[in-house]
Amino acid sequence: MTKYQRRKAVSFMLAVTCAIVALSGFGQNSFADETEFPRGESVDVKVMSYNIHHGEGTDRVLDLERIAQVIENSEADIIGLQEVDNHWSSRSNFEDQANTLAKRLGMFYVYAPNLDNAPLIEGEPRRQYGTAILSKYPILDSENHKLTKIGNTEQRGLLEATINVKGNQVHFYNTHLALTSAEREIQIREVNELAGQVKGPKIIMGDLNAKPESPEMQLMISNYSDAFADKPAAYTYSSINPTVRIDYIFTTDNIETVNAEVIRTLASDHLPVTAVIKLERNEPFNNGQK
Repeated sequence: MTKYQRRKAVSFMLAVTCAIVALSGFGQNSFADETEFPRGESVDVKVMSYNIHHGEGTDRVLDLERIAQVIENSEADIIGLQEVDNHWSSRSNFEDQANTLAKRLGMFYVYAPNLDNAPLIEGEPRRQYGTAILSKYPILDSENHKLTKIGNTEQRGLLEATINVKGNQVHFYNTHLALTSAEREIQIREVNELAGQVKGPKIIMGDLNAKPESPEMQLMISNYSDAFADKPAAYTYSSINPTVRIDYIFTTDNIETVNAEVIRTLASDHLPVTAVIKLERNEPFNNGQK
């Protein structure tokens, strides 16, 4: 074999290796490689918002597999998770929970740490706490936007991801807002501003820590469609005796909600909410363009 032939053989093997890695991307914090997708197909997609309380149920037992089973049984396609630990502490066995769930469910994922602390022992991974997005469909890109906080309160964020759903470019937002009304009002204004910078279908979800009748929630309700607008008793907290609705799924007007429900489970202190949405055909798009 000549030197030129050996070089061609090595290049071929590298190309094959890269292809295998790309096809095995489930459960990895990675994005799709395609530069162009065809015109989108009309498709129904089931989305979920779930505050998983770092995998601890109302029985005070840490059981991430129980969370995985709730998601799996729901048959949700795209999930926004809140209160997700990443090597955080012994309360979650220092586990990378987003990665574990993504591998278990065979999904793509992105993780957004809103708290990012040094490890307890030098050389170990950083201790993080935040939100995550799991998706059966390729995640093209993502960004975590830190939201304004007042004083020495917990840092909150808005995790934004662009997802390719059978050729439809969907902008997906997941958040966990503050405990005070004043902070939430500032943060909801920022969410609206950030989401308003892109065109196309959008889904905004999360634990907003506010009742629907709260003044700050009117900023969301006036700009987006509430998937549970016709279900005033869709209470999500606490999971043992739910009496308030603080977990939401919002969409833009160009997305139709076919069905929405609250799932009863004691795997976390919150109940997960799901909605089946209908995406209409989109024009072809380029990867990464908003």
